[in-house]
Amino acid sequence: METHINNCIFCDIISNKAPSEKIYEDDYVTCIKDINPASTHHYLILPNKHINNAKELCSRDDELYDRILSTVDIIAEKQGLDLTVTRTGFHWPPFNTISHLHLHVISPICNINLFKKFIFKPNSYWFVSTDYVKSYLKNQK
Repeated sequence: METHINNCIFCDIISNKAPSEKIYEDDYVTCIKDINPASTHHYLILPNKHINNAKELCSRDDELYDRILSTVDIIAEKQGLDLTVTRTGFHWPPFNTISHLHLHVISPICNINLFKKFIFKPNSYWFVSTDYVKSYLKNQK
């Protein structure tokens, strides 16, 4: 299941070769604290399998994608997040800085500063919702 590539910081974090603050992990995903948080709570949910970005998801990744999404609820419960004031999404290529798929979980959205509100602006060219990615995935079939 685990497919890692060299020179990928997230692959190194998943395999414990690089430091991070892990919040949750199972056989399919790892959740870490973002090192440059946009709000009080900012987590990244990483698939343990290396996928470069959301555009590279394909139909065989359906179950994994659903696992990534269901992990949001686990993180929200563990960290006491109110999902009504939580933003989730993916940076859409070419606007991703790390080539390993990761879902941002940011809460509360009222604490995001002006600059980061722009970076994490929902449904923009550079930051897309989980529904957008799911729709994209369905259209790839």
